[in-house]
Amino acid sequence: MSLARELEAIGRPLVEEQLRHPTVAGIARGDLDLTVFRGWLEQDYLFLHDYVRVFARLAWQAPDGHLGDLVELAHSTFFDELSLHRALAEEFDADLAGAVKGPACAAYTAFLLDAAASYGEGLAALYPCMWGYSTLGRILAEDPPADPRYRRWVDAYADPGFAMLAGRVAVMLDEAAPDPARARTAFLEGMRHELAFWDVPS
Repeated sequence: MSLARELEAIGRPLVEEQLRHPTVAGIARGDLDLTVFRGWLEQDYLFLHDYVRVFARLAWQAPDGHLGDLVELAHSTFFDELSLHRALAEEFDADLAGAVKGPACAAYTAFLLDAAASYGEGLAALYPCMWGYSTLGRILAEDPPADPRYRRWVDAYADPGFAMLAGRVAVMLDEAAPDPARARTAFLEGMRHELAFWDVPS
């Protein structure tokens, strides 16, 4: 079993825990309180700016064969994913410009930026976000919410193009071959941050 597949296996119970979280369950039903999603959207908008910086830091260390992959991941996050957030912000009346990081967002981004000092461990640390959202999107798309705003969010992460980007991270992770124990530790910490991120600050 490859390292990426091993991490996915140990991470799957934490994905199931995310699916049971009230925020994710509300998105799945399409009846999540709009103020909760608005708060999540503002936090994730701030998170994604630092996520781009994580990709950039890893790109600086990447072998030539994967430099383009990390540049494309940064580009997709900055232009495609943040564009989705700006479009949803209009529908949910979110204040992206005035948003301030809550504790979960600050802790997660600090962890990722620190982990990205090591190429292999940095990939393991960020894999929960790429693989996790692709997995959540695919599962939620099996019975999508009726509300078109939440459906749009689900469709974005269920998109095969997003799964392809997550797959590229898996390939890079396997080829980087970081110490397995350290990779598992980084991955599980990332998964814990993913779960905590759904606790939207009030």
